[in-house]
Amino acid sequence: MGDTEQRYVKEAFETNWIAPLGPNVNGFEYAIKEKLGNSVHAAVLSSGTAAIHLGLQLLGVQRGDEVLCQSFTFSASANPILYLGAKPVFIDSEKDTWNMSPLLLRQAIENRIEEKGVPKAIIAVHLYGMPYKVEAIQRIANEYNIPVLEDSAEALGSTYKNKACGTFGDIGVLSFNGNKIITTSGGGALVSKNKAYTDKAIFLATQARDDAPHYQHSHIGYNYRMSNVLAGIGRGQMEVLQDRVDSRRSNYAFYQNMLGSLKGIEFLNEADGYYSNRWLSCILTPSFEIRERLRLALLDENIESRPLWKPLHLQPIFNECKQFSDGTSESLFNRGLCLPSGSNLCRADLDRVTDCIKKTLL
Repeated sequence: MGDTEQRYVKEAFETNWIAPLGPNVNGFEYAIKEKLGNSVHAAVLSSGTAAIHLGLQLLGVQRGDEVLCQSFTFSASANPILYLGAKPVFIDSEKDTWNMSPLLLRQAIENRIEEKGVPKAIIAVHLYGMPYKVEAIQRIANEYNIPVLEDSAEALGSTYKNKACGTFGDIGVLSFNGNKIITTSGGGALVSKNKAYTDKAIFLATQARDDAPHYQHSHIGYNYRMSNVLAGIGRGQMEVLQDRVDSRRSNYAFYQNMLGSLKGIEFLNEADGYYSNRWLSCILTPSFEIRERLRLALLDENIESRPLWKPLHLQPIFNECKQFSDGTSESLFNRGLCLPSGSNLCRADLDRVTDCIKKTLL
């Protein structure tokens, strides 16, 4: 947190704008629009999960429909599919970006068309801030006329061919949870070039109240709108977004410089046209055993690290869902480790991490 966040929050209190509307809500949405591009519209909400829920509903997902979802991601990417009574179909990753495999996506679509019908939507994720294969995924989506919900919860500040992540799909989703690149403590946003989508999202997020002098409701609504206080934090955070991205990228560069020559340690590099915010700095080790040896050695030094996301098709709650996998994400999970990545890490912190890893492996 910095000085500008406090100023915007103070204004909210002084003007008595506390509810889920007000100058900060409007200002935060405008700041998102400026960052992502003026052709984009934004609706700030209570969480990124709420944005996925509303986004799927706006794309027409209903009970019994199938939604193709990246498997290598956090469960919040898929949970809203179940909220709507729909069924997730999980797609494994490719090795270049760790994101949805276009090859397996096509296989899944052709299989589901043959057995059930055209899936209702695709949820593709920019994992750890690394853009997915945008052109390949979009080409397949267009071929089969399936809308894309672009989960950019981890990718604010990332770009593909100089265009902001969150602007490629029919609907994009951002997260401002406490662990993200910027935060409003909790919060998210639904973004789209289609203003009808963001207008409808705002309507649904404010209990779907009809335009009437009394409380009248013709649709089921939700309490998903962001408050003016939290939006004030968001406005201030947007002003330092690039600083946060620079800090995360600096962390990654330090780790790569200090650890890249160690035998068996791999990093996920950016291909031409890819620019990652490096939300988390991740490494791949040669095996599950070495990953665990590193994780426990760091823990002994009071340094927290975590395995990469456990694929959703391996999660107990989704074990009956259809999957199209080739083992890529399972291997990444077994071998991968997220290192400390906070924007406020100092050189001494980073030295502690790398010294422990070197000591353990050498």
